[in-house]
Amino acid sequence: MIIPLASDHAGYEAKEATKKIIEKLGYIPIDFGTHSPDSVDYPEFAVLVSKKVNAGEHEFGVLICGSGQGMCMTANKFPNVRAALVYSPEVAILAREHNNANIICLPGRELNSEQIEAILKSWFSTSFEGGRHERRVTKIHSLTEK
Repeated sequence: MIIPLASDHAGYEAKEATKKIIEKLGYIPIDFGTHSPDSVDYPEFAVLVSKKVNAGEHEFGVLICGSGQGMCMTANKFPNVRAALVYSPEVAILAREHNNANIICLPGRELNSEQIEAILKSWFSTSFEGGRHERRVTKIHSLTEK
């Protein structure tokens, strides 16, 4: 599976580590930038990954900025994206099981490589439960249909 990912300058180092982790987990990362720690505007990079997931070209995406919030807010502007700010393996599991999240947003300034690996292992090994959660996810999508 191909995993598009992107970061801003504050998430650059974490993104570089995340690419290696994604490969270690058996997936193929595609890096949409940024490609240095020089200051950039996070929405430009969040859009690149979000468009791919929104269009159904890729099942999942990874976005990283300093807090994870800016990337998450931008990604959730797309109707088929359910981006989740994730900072622990437990939150990763709940975001997948209950919300069918398809983009994981990580706080690059807050996580080390070991934490990122644990989060991504949880994320990729967890499936959406459906059931009562399906009704709620459908309600989220109905908001963007109007």
